[in-house]
Amino acid sequence: MRKFKRYLPGLIAKHVMRLFKGSIYIYGIGRFEFDEGKLILPKQAKQLDFKTVKEVNEEVKRLRFAYA
Repeated sequence: MRKFKRYLPGLIAKHVMRLFKGSIYIYGIGRFEFDEGKLILPKQAKQLDFKTVKEVNEEVKRLRFAYA
């Protein structure tokens, strides 16, 4: 599990793309799982979780097009 002290969607997206499956923890937001290069919503998701997952997954999509 990788721990991020700050919420930086670009850095988190690079980590998710590179490892493809695992978990991360963002201080102040919480723990997230990722699979197939995308962040997955927790079962007990809060409004902040929805926003975080959406932003990181959009960044992953943007990076995939940039590398293609």
